[in-house]
Amino acid sequence: MSRQRGMALITVLLVVAVVTVVSAGIIARQQLSIRSSANQLHVRQAWHYALGGETLAKAILQRDLREGDPRAPVDHPGEAWAKARAPFALDEGGALRVQITDLTGRFNLNSLLRQGQPNEAAVAQFRRLLLGLQIEAPYAERLLDWLDADDQPSGGYGAEDNQYLLAQPPYRAGNRELKDVSELCLLLEMTEADYQRLSPYISALPADATLNVNTASARVLASVAEGLPLSTAQGLVAARGSEGYRDLPSFTAQLSGLQVQSQGLAVGSQYFQVLSEVTVGERRQVLRSTLQRASDGQLYVLARDLGQGGMPPTPVEEVEP
Repeated sequence: MSRQRGMALITVLLVVAVVTVVSAGIIARQQLSIRSSANQLHVRQAWHYALGGETLAKAILQRDLREGDPRAPVDHPGEAWAKARAPFALDEGGALRVQITDLTGRFNLNSLLRQGQPNEAAVAQFRRLLLGLQIEAPYAERLLDWLDADDQPSGGYGAEDNQYLLAQPPYRAGNRELKDVSELCLLLEMTEADYQRLSPYISALPADATLNVNTASARVLASVAEGLPLSTAQGLVAARGSEGYRDLPSFTAQLSGLQVQSQGLAVGSQYFQVLSEVTVGERRQVLRSTLQRASDGQLYVLARDLGQGGMPPTPVEEVEP
């Protein structure tokens, strides 16, 4: 009898153990399903909030154009679009941060090629920018080869398919305009340190985009003419004040002793970058949008990128090399 009772007890314990294991598995799967559903919800919410940040930026840029002089638009850091904004609190407990940056205040990498031919003025300007940042590698020649359609290296420092096909893994030169500044990392022997140092000062816009002297940093302004020291460029930034230069003659008058050509320069902007950083629950998402603002006030989205890690770092301190 006692043996039967023992067997019954063991059977009961086995049943309880099996039920416990099965129940624990069901609960674990339910918790995983709940977390997965919550994460998917937060992903969708973050995406729509990020698009909302982009829409807000569009409205700000449209209002900026309406409030200015339509015959001679001027854009400068004192305007509302350029000011830092506090994060917007979200109902779900997260936050939305929106930052607008003028891309035409940076050197346009695609300007090195004009109608299929080298733009020598832009090539020289890029060389000056590189040297000002203490970057001695011949990236100007290599970028020109990356952009042009031929397979002939530029000078003694260029690079075409024959060099890139030796890489591991092998690849070819782009032979087209850059769509994003990150493509610069593909240039022959481009280092991470050089790219990080250069990236705050460069953009990848249509080749005919102009440089806005009202939003360009002192480092970029120092590259517009041969023999223009950084200290003078810093004086140009100080002279434009909170309202910026109203026209190009006001800017070039500050550099009467230097050969500064107004071609390629402007006091207004067409291209902007919008960073929308969203935090919802445990989900964080950053949307980078490239916008073009037409003269009639229409805003066009040229590109969107979800691969950004966060708000960009500020440029290195502007000091004389």
